[in-house]
Amino acid sequence: MSDLFEFGRTILESQPFSVLLGTQLELFEPGTAVLTLVIREELKQQHGFVHGGVVSYLADNALTFAGGSVLGDSVTSEYKINYLRPAIGKRLVAKATVVSSGRSQAVCQCTVIAVGDEGERTVAVAQGTINKVEANAGR
Repeated sequence: MSDLFEFGRTILESQPFSVLLGTQLELFEPGTAVLTLVIREELKQQHGFVHGGVVSYLADNALTFAGGSVLGDSVTSEYKINYLRPAIGKRLVAKATVVSSGRSQAVCQCTVIAVGDEGERTVAVAQGTINKVEANAGR
């Protein structure tokens, strides 16, 4: 296992919300991140689909991990998500990649896929701008 992957896993495990949801880091290498989440009843809305907020969280976190893989400590400055179809299945997979990066900012794209008995279906796509956290940020 790479040092970058171990670092990414440590970061994910330090996020209480990610721990609450049971998010797992599957891949973390320069320019790419893959996060997964087992679909549980508690994560669904009244129609039986995964709640849009959960899908959005997973996309946002994958985008930031991808950007952080090239920038270091990072946060999302903005992102947009398009929901394509209901998220139904056993597991969600968010695959994010860096489209362009500089010294302090990266633009990343993410595809969220629902995996079930009938295969894989893309349920959302997202794009975001990720910013490197500067040492004196917020002061």
